[in-house]
This record gives sequence, structure tokens and C-alpha cells, in this order.
Amino acid sequence: MNDHHTVPVDTPAAEVEEVRRFWERLGLPGLIDVHTHFMPERVHSKVWEYFDALGPMTGGLEWPITYRQEEAERADLLRRFGVRAFTAMLYPHKPGMARWLNGWAVDFARRTPDCLHTATLYPEPGVEAYVREAVEAGARVFKAHVQVGAYDPADELLLPAWGLLAEAGVPVVIHCGSGPAPGKHTGPEPIARVLARHPRLRLIVAHMGMPEFEEFFGLAERYREVRLDTTMAFTDFTESFMPFPRTALPRLADLGDRVLLGTDFPNIPYPYAHQLHALERLDLGADWLRAVCHDNAAELFGTAGPAQDGV
Repeated sequence: MNDHHTVPVDTPAAEVEEVRRFWERLGLPGLIDVHTHFMPERVHSKVWEYFDALGPMTGGLEWPITYRQEEAERADLLRRFGVRAFTAMLYPHKPGMARWLNGWAVDFARRTPDCLHTATLYPEPGVEAYVREAVEAGARVFKAHVQVGAYDPADELLLPAWGLLAEAGVPVVIHCGSGPAPGKHTGPEPIARVLARHPRLRLIVAHMGMPEFEEFFGLAERYREVRLDTTMAFTDFTESFMPFPRTALPRLADLGDRVLLGTDFPNIPYPYAHQLHALERLDLGADWLRAVCHDNAAELFGTAGPAQDGV
């Protein structure tokens, strides 16, 4: 581990209290975070090594990982924060990897009941079969990463899988925007071709589609089942290089029933509470915050998550 990129993993009680005060002020029972990462430990270690090495997909940015605890500690910390339900955003970067990750995710969901059972996919022969297997095994959300996977989401190999997920009503969190660094198939146009074929697909555009915020807002305005997650958007970190256009705030307010809290925990270069405060300082009101931080996801996934027992 490169100590230069390491943030101390001990989380003071004050930070836990800060997060809890946020949702308590709103009168919420807690938070639902649709964009958190859990994956096999050796895979997660490789991801952290990539951030440490300032890999090109990070935009060459210094990206210290704030929460580098072991898996069980990370899950427990989310519970201490008051996160009632979260996800295991995992993704392949090559063929032959997705089915294995999905097998790991089944076990993780069984031993982590407050995690929404997450699965993934990749454009390869057999993708429709293993996506069906994952849905039948209880997957409640999928993760697709166009940037890391370097694939066209409208690839013909994926179209049957998208159709299956649309029919099943299983949401897909998809990193398809061009931040923090563009890929060959990132941006709104490739995913617009998918939606033209599958308009009922429940896509959750990760990171609000940054930096193409307004183009992805347009897709959400056109397709009722398109949603956006807040992951890293509006924070000091991303505002420094991919700022949100303030002229788009009225559109963001109008889309309040389709915006979901996401954070990228644990792979964030700042404290968890900063994402919450970044949303609060948009000044879109308590009703908007309640919907984004809990109610929209509770409605989408049909759950408010298990009750939390204190700090």
C-alpha cells in the first residue's frame, strides 16, 4: 500500500454523528445509498492500487481512498452512519469475469442482508444466460461500467440482456458519462441507442452523467424509467474539474423524484458526510433531500432497509 495515498481508517464518533444528524434533521429513518462498492477483496485491492497509481481512468488525479478498512468493517461503518440499504457495485473489465463476480455477489448478499443483491454483465457470448441466472437468484440491481469495460452499451451481444432486465424491472446503475476521463463509448449517445430499443429499461445514470449533466438530464426527461445517482457530484473534489452548471438547477429540482443518493463509498477522497452536505448546499429544499437520500430508492426497490440499532 502506498502510504502517500492512504487516509487513516479509524472513523471518529464525531463523523458518525455528523452523518446521522443530517438524516435525523430531515426526519428520515436513515439513508439508502445505491452506489457503494463491495467486491472480492483481491479485486478491490487491485482497484485501490489503480487509484494509488493515478491510472488514466482517474483523470490522473490524486485520489486518496478515505475508507480502506476490511470488508466487514466497511459494511459496519455504513450501518453506523445509518445507511439502511446499500449496494455492492462490482464490474468486469474483460470477458469471462462477470459470471464469477455474480457468484461472489450471491454469497455476499446472503451474509449481508442490508445489501441490495447486486450483479453485473459484460458484452460476451452467454451474457443473457448468466443475467437470467442472476435475476432468478434474486439480484435486485445490476452494475454496468462502460468506461472501465471499454464497451459499447448498445453492443448487439448486450441487447437481449437489456431486454430481459427491462422486462424484469431490475434497475441498472451504469457509469456511462465521460467523467473523470472519457472512454471510447462514454457519453449520452451510446446509451441513448440502448434506450431507443428498450425504453422501459430502469437505468440509473451514475455520477449524474458528469460532465454531460444536461444531456443525461434530457434522457431522464424523455424516458420515465431513467434515473440519476448523485455519486461524487457537487462535491468540492469534482466541482474543481467538472463543475455542475448552476443554470441546470431548475431541471435538477424538477427531476427530484428520479435522483438517488450514491456516494462511491469506500473509494472516495473525502469524508462520507461531504457528499450529503454537497447536496444540502444546492438549496433545493428538505422535500428534495428526503426524496433523494431515502424515499426514491425505497420506492424503487420496495424497501426501506432494516432498522438501525444506534451508533
